[in-house]
Formats: sequence, C-alpha cells, structure tokens
Amino acid sequence: MKTMILLPVVCSVLGFCFIGCTGVMPTNLGVKDGKLAPCPDTPNCVSSQSTDREHGIEPLPFTKTPAEAMAALERTILAMKRTRIVARTDQYLHVEFTSFLWRFVDDVEFFVDARARVIHLRSASRLGKSDLGVNRERVEAIRAAWKGIDI
Repeated sequence: MKTMILLPVVCSVLGFCFIGCTGVMPTNLGVKDGKLAPCPDTPNCVSSQSTDREHGIEPLPFTKTPAEAMAALERTILAMKRTRIVARTDQYLHVEFTSFLWRFVDDVEFFVDARARVIHLRSASRLGKSDLGVNRERVEAIRAAWKGIDI
C-alpha cells in the first residue's frame, strides 16, 4: 500500500526535475564591446576574460584564419555529447550542454578575437551555486581536443 502511494509522488518529483532543471536562459549572454558577460560571484562559472583565480581560465589559441578556427571549434563541440548550438555568427558561438541525469543546462559561449588570435570562452551553470567543477572540466576537455587539431 505504501509503495502505491509513494510511487506517484516519486515519479512526479523526478518528472519535475527532468523538466524543471533546465533553468531559464540568461538574458546577458552574447558579446558586448568585445566582452562576454562577467561570471557571477558563484563558483559555477569560468571565463577566459575573468581576472580572478576562481573564475579565470585560458582562452583557446589559433594560428589559422578566424573562419577556420570557428569551423574547427564547431566540429569539436558537435563531437561532444548532449550539446545544442543555440546561436552562431562568424565570431560567436553559444552552445547549451545538458547533463545526463538531472538535465541541468550550462551555457557555453565562444568569441573569436581575431586580433589576439584567441577564442575567448565562458561556461556557466544556469542553476545552483556550485557545479562541482563541471564547467572547468568541460573547458579543459575542449582544450584537450583543441590541442589535437592543427588550427
């Protein structure tokens, strides 16, 4: 009898989490005056344009043309699991990464700085305070794949 009562409750909670953990896309995404949005004070964000140790991470260097770098970046991203490209221009790429179990969505942005020959990036969780290092690990996985490309 207890199982029959608990089962609908558990299914409802799990259903809410799978649907409700995506969060709402932030309104401050994109490039403004050559900059990606700054990271919030929470530890669930990394950015190559951040100067503090907690949020800072290195950009991706490239030696070929910006168009070739962006094409290689897009191929790299699409080879990763649970990705969806939200927006793409010649200089900007916005990708959603969705976690497997709870369907948490992280927004990852890339901005080509042709003059500096780097791709700046920002990876941030939509929900919560801590991401247990997931955003930094994701960027380092992208960096590892990037190093294997002649770009």
